[in-house]
Amino acid sequence: MSYIKNLLNNVFVKNIVIAIVVISFVLIATFVSLNIYTNHGEYYPVPDFRGLTEDQFSKLIKEKGFRYNIIDSVHIEGALPGAVIEQIPAPGSMVKENRNIHFTIKSIAPEKVQIPNLIDYSLRNAKVILESYGLVAGELIYVPSEYRNLVLQQLYKGKPVEPGTVVLKGSVIDMHIGQGLSTERTNVPDLRALTLEEAQSYSVSVSLNVGAIIYDESVQTAEDSLAATIWQQQPSAVTGARIPLGASIDVWLSVDSAKVNTVLEIE
Repeated sequence: MSYIKNLLNNVFVKNIVIAIVVISFVLIATFVSLNIYTNHGEYYPVPDFRGLTEDQFSKLIKEKGFRYNIIDSVHIEGALPGAVIEQIPAPGSMVKENRNIHFTIKSIAPEKVQIPNLIDYSLRNAKVILESYGLVAGELIYVPSEYRNLVLQQLYKGKPVEPGTVVLKGSVIDMHIGQGLSTERTNVPDLRALTLEEAQSYSVSVSLNVGAIIYDESVQTAEDSLAATIWQQQPSAVTGARIPLGASIDVWLSVDSAKVNTVLEIE
């Protein structure tokens, strides 16, 4: 007992004990402070900001205790200008307070691109080039030429257009295509049950065009025209039917699925 009493009366030992107590207190205080500062263990779900404009989502961001950063803008048809297209973290993700939410929004002004030079490229390559620029291959007009499937001229809104001309992204570029020395023909594709957009894309892929577009009485709105499918076409896709490259196929569309299904069942 006297040994312990003497040990406690030792100045050096007292200083060590005091130092240990002070260091322990500082560590505990630091840990508690960090816990409070970082809201340790407290996570909050990220709302779905998609479709909201900056005026709308900035208020919600502030309410939820987050921050935000607009990292990119893109042009997407149908979206509201300035509205959120994508967000990081994704909706529903659990994050801490004061987290930065990164947004990609639809550009206010439509995105523009330069028309590339398609002349003297093969039709296949020209389609790839147009797609890489965000443009759409339109009508293929076959003209007499010894160079088969070679792009001889490019047109925008029915008129010849020079490479480098600035147009809206998504614009349609028509092309004059060399017919070659042969009178090559191709099978008539079956476009029934396809939407107009699907039919146009498929027709171009087989060097044909969609001609007249006729909607029945069931198509009343712009949304109907986008959802409508083809129930009849001329020429029809009978076995063995062949037409010249660049020819057009007239189509009839309806939103009446029973009408489309009935025609398919009959045949």
